Amino acid sequence: MAAPRPLSRFWEWGKNIVCVGRNYAEHAREMRSAVPREPVLFLKPSSAYAPEGAPVLMPAYTRDLQHELELGVVLGRRSRAVPEAAAMDSVAGYALCLDMTARDVQDECKKKGLPWTLAKGFTASCPVSAFVPRDKISDPHNLKLWLKVNGELRQEGDTSSMIFPIPYIISYVSKIMTLEEGDIILTGTPKGVGPVKENDEIRAGIHGVVSMRCRVERPEY
Repeated sequence: MAAPRPLSRFWEWGKNIVCVGRNYAEHAREMRSAVPREPVLFLKPSSAYAPEGAPVLMPAYTRDLQHELELGVVLGRRSRAVPEAAAMDSVAGYALCLDMTARDVQDECKKKGLPWTLAKGFTASCPVSAFVPRDKISDPHNLKLWLKVNGELRQEGDTSSMIFPIPYIISYVSKIMTLEEGDIILTGTPKGVGPVKENDEIRAGIHGVVSMRCRVERPEY
């Protein structure tokens, strides 16, 4: 497989952010949701992408913006209907990602049976760390993730606790939609999601691998 191109050029060669919901049992329980029997999928648009250091933009229509810390899997080749046994061959590398969520809006959408786009798909709702090549991580299912808000530890989890492992997720998604080189799959968040407000500083990392920081801002329209 060809060497992956820099993530700083992500949207020149990537198109999709595919997200897996409730992939950690303890997070499903904290959200008072059933533990899923198959992956729960939703999408974020390309404008949700925010590079390392860029601000999180808090939509005017939410009063409860929350952080969700996730391991992102970056695809290195076009992939369609990939067998689970060969799925890891499609991986170029990894990134730490935040799935910022307007929780109050999501709750209303759930009550009305509506899609989650307003809650999940707003501009800069997916901060992404520096790209980590695949050969820098020997086992993506043995990583410790952490997130702090204004220095306070909020989320901490281990990717070994995923309900659906990465090869299964890639295979499952690729049988529904063709994945393109540069696409990112967000693999779910551990427990500990919580609110942030304007001017809060978020720091997050994969222990011993990569870290990132961003600040919450209200956009000016």
